[in-house]
Amino acid sequence: MGEPDPLGSGQLAGGRSWCLRRLGMDREWLQLEAASEVTIGRGFGVTYQLMSKVCPLMISRNHCVLKQNPEGQWTIMDNKSLNGVWLNRERLAPLQVYCIQKGDHIQLGVPLENKENAEYEYEVIEEDWERLSPCLALKNDQTGGKYKDLRTKRKFNLDGLEHPAAEGPSDLKCKVTAASCDAAEPVKLLGKGEAASQPLGCLCPKLTCLEASDEATGTHACPTLPKVIERYPKKQKASHPSASQSSLELFKVNMSRILKLKTQMHEKQMAVLSVRRQTRKGSSKKIVRMEKELQDLQSQLYSEQAQQQARVEQLEKTFQEEEHHLQGLEKEQGEEDLKQQLVQALQEHRALMEELNRSKKDFEKIIQAKNKELEQTKEEKEKVQAQKEEVLSHVNDVLENELQCIICSEYFIEAVTLNCAHSFCSFCISEWMKRKLECPICRKDIESKTHSLVLDNCINKMVDNLSSEVKEHRSVLLRERKGALR
Repeated sequence: MGEPDPLGSGQLAGGRSWCLRRLGMDREWLQLEAASEVTIGRGFGVTYQLMSKVCPLMISRNHCVLKQNPEGQWTIMDNKSLNGVWLNRERLAPLQVYCIQKGDHIQLGVPLENKENAEYEYEVIEEDWERLSPCLALKNDQTGGKYKDLRTKRKFNLDGLEHPAAEGPSDLKCKVTAASCDAAEPVKLLGKGEAASQPLGCLCPKLTCLEASDEATGTHACPTLPKVIERYPKKQKASHPSASQSSLELFKVNMSRILKLKTQMHEKQMAVLSVRRQTRKGSSKKIVRMEKELQDLQSQLYSEQAQQQARVEQLEKTFQEEEHHLQGLEKEQGEEDLKQQLVQALQEHRALMEELNRSKKDFEKIIQAKNKELEQTKEEKEKVQAQKEEVLSHVNDVLENELQCIICSEYFIEAVTLNCAHSFCSFCISEWMKRKLECPICRKDIESKTHSLVLDNCINKMVDNLSSEVKEHRSVLLRERKGALR
């Protein structure tokens, strides 16, 4: 990964910034730029494009979104990704916003087989910009910006070579006919007064800035040549690359020659002016000779400029032909890209359908297992119900055979046990003893009666589990016998 441009990211040097530090790597960190929305995925319209080499479909096209809430706290949202977003080892619900803090662990996707960790795992940190900048990943627009610039640049023409004095020394569109001093006219000798007021009067106005621009750039190389070369960078693969390269080299050599001629002509002008200032009388022959030399240099310069203009026009024509060829190649490449995208979309669709079929089969197995479990539970419930009914039946038999008074044929009410160990209702045995003083069962003499609390408690608890009719009947008997005793 290249180092991002600090100015391009909007981060001031010396400041602090939030970012997602990729675990186990000192590069491909993702900066969380303040007051901006950061999107992560494998698509083209995201902030950071993650292209997995191990599993290309692990990251969705727009996997997740990070942005600041109104309070300025960073949040993360799973944008319906296929393999999910995990915050501190817990999967996030889709389209729900979760706040993140320093030290939080963020995982995109799931680990592959035989792997403990996922491919993209990050830690939320806040660090100084000087520490972050070498490790940051390039944004999606930064990785593709140079190709976008190639498509948006204007068609190359000679206007692109025009620069003011501070940017370059030459103007190739300055033709011989547009110059203020025609090459066919002889250079007129100026008087002493004219020498001071018009030092460069017979030069093309756009050539008078030569010395200042050369001092500013510190070189005689043509500053506009990189812009011509930049118009067609290394990506050019036209039908005649060698011809274009040779034309550019020739163009560069000619520009150097023109610059040297300009420099010599300017030095000659300054020498003429210096001689005029120093010489008030005589030395006219020297001045005439120097001005003649200056005129020769000017003629030679205009001739070179005219030839260079023709070469530039030829070079522009060559570039236009190559540009048309490149446009055709770009169109073919665009169609190939579209076909590849369609093939990829079909593959993703097939993979999704296969995954849905697998999920369907899994759900069917789960439903079958649940149905089987319900059937087993139903059978067990029926067995328990049958056992319960059997126990209740047995209890009723016990109550009817063992816990009933033989005199009234009801469950014992205030049971008493005689000396012969037989039990009866207290009311029933009292009424019996008014007629006979012997046991109704064994006919032994009744010598003692003992209240049996165990039988009373047992009968009361068992009656509580019987029907309401039995409970009501027993309550009526209790009231009747209490009323009879009074």
